Amino acid sequence: MEWLNVTAESGLIGLVFASFLASTVLPVASEPLLWAFVHQHPGELWPAVLLATAGNTAGGMTSWCCGLALPRWQRLEKLPQGERVARWGSPALLLSWLPLVGDALCLAAGWLRLHWLPCLLFMGAGKFARYALVAWLA
Repeated sequence: MEWLNVTAESGLIGLVFASFLASTVLPVASEPLLWAFVHQHPGELWPAVLLATAGNTAGGMTSWCCGLALPRWQRLEKLPQGERVARWGSPALLLSWLPLVGDALCLAAGWLRLHWLPCLLFMGAGKFARYALVAWLA
């Protein structure tokens, strides 16, 4: 566990990058890093949760932008995630924290041209709830 001995500042920076990457199609898990950081620096719980949420939401919005760039002739609404987003709209992005499914939800929201602000807010709310729970359990 000696490798976990990082300063709070460098740990928070790493957490932002890891949470951003975790919200893309890359197989990165940021929850163990958040748990370890909060366990090591309990006084930094809320900055860690907020920064991890910001990084992960930024990654989700990057997927949303990628969906926006997809040509409209694609049939994403036929995929289960596209169908959900088409049916439920932006609130479906409360589930954007789910592994793999969440990335597809964000992509589908952009492809369906859902307005960015509600997407950002619902995405952030879902991701915040997940990170707050992980940090609380640490």
